[in-house]
Amino acid sequence: MSFISHIKEEFQVIQERDPAIKTPLEVLLYPSFRVMIKYRRAHKLYLKGHYFLARWISQRAARKTGIEIHPGATIGKGLFIDHGSGVIIGETTIIGDNVTLYQGVTLGGNGKETGKRHPTLEDNVMVSAGAKIIGSFTIGANSKIGAGSVVIEEVPPNCTVVGIPGRVVRQKNMKVPRTNMDHCHLPDPVLDDLKTLQKEYTEVTNRVLELEKELRFIKSKKGEEKDETV
Repeated sequence: MSFISHIKEEFQVIQERDPAIKTPLEVLLYPSFRVMIKYRRAHKLYLKGHYFLARWISQRAARKTGIEIHPGATIGKGLFIDHGSGVIIGETTIIGDNVTLYQGVTLGGNGKETGKRHPTLEDNVMVSAGAKIIGSFTIGANSKIGAGSVVIEEVPPNCTVVGIPGRVVRQKNMKVPRTNMDHCHLPDPVLDDLKTLQKEYTEVTNRVLELEKELRFIKSKKGEEKDETV
């Protein structure tokens, strides 16, 4: 793809997926736009073996945007990094098409692996703010990673993952639309468990009160029968 094609693609991605944008010229101010243009140049140099120059471009882009993308990472079409500050994408990361990352996301290695050290994100994955995906495994297509989650193992396609460590709390055989930016209304398994415990506690309490009432009634009946006998 030509450099002009990359610019057009980045314009389209940001205009489609950020409801805050009002005019096309605003795209030029977006860290996502600037860092992806720099990444495309750096990645080409990296593939040609010009490692120092590739890293020089990527590090300058990181200082200016707050988004650090290693030039060795492989990124498909339509990546959108919303806000972007604190995003880190490691060298052997592979990102499919139409992926969305929010601020503070890390796609990193665990420090124990060699070769392929970073995660693979398939098409249409959304990673919410502050989430960390650590290790050389795959996040399946159309999956969502909840804010602040720490994911350290494989995630099947069409899943929602939340928590530390991250666990699958929902799985649907549905494709997530590219324009679906809802990363807030995700399941909360801890809250669900607390609600279940609260419901069970209320039921037990009510049952104890009923038993106490029945016991008092039985005692009063026995008292009446004793009085009649006397």
